Amino acid sequence: MALTTLDAKTALVIIDLQNGIVALPTAHPTDAVIERAVAMAAAFRRRGLPIVLVNVAGGAPGRAEQARSLGELPAGWADLVPELNQHPEDHRVTKRTWGAFTNTDLEEHLRNQGITQIVLAGVATSIGVESTARYAYELGFNVTLAVDAMTDMNPDAHINSITRIFPRLGETGTTKEIIDLLEKAGV
Repeated sequence: MALTTLDAKTALVIIDLQNGIVALPTAHPTDAVIERAVAMAAAFRRRGLPIVLVNVAGGAPGRAEQARSLGELPAGWADLVPELNQHPEDHRVTKRTWGAFTNTDLEEHLRNQGITQIVLAGVATSIGVESTARYAYELGFNVTLAVDAMTDMNPDAHINSITRIFPRLGETGTTKEIIDLLEKAGV
């Protein structure tokens, strides 16, 4: 892992920690992922740094061999898990594609606040998190990935993203390393 620094203008972006997603079988227990995301959110809030809470409430149109239509969602499926303790100043993004930037106001929101870096956490590593990381990188944001605060439905896909994809998009680190950097840098 090669986490080196966090910019003074860094935002935490938490992907799809919502009732319907965390109920799915995953490679790692979602309770631990939620706990770590909550710890990072608390550290960001203590420093007055922005938090973006993302949920998914639909799917992109188009044909795919393994397409999974979300169809009619049950009540509460897209609701964020209560442990995130959403604050009024947290920015909410509801997406209908894998990535949180596509057809949302996320880029505009971050740019308006002068954000130069994002820290990503959530589910699924190889889908929502990776898609958001790729787009953020392409937009010129510095990207940090909290690898112990994410999981996937497919263990191989999770490992592939963490070991092969993420090091090409940004820096990876643990929740503790990220929180320690926040404290050390006085960010």
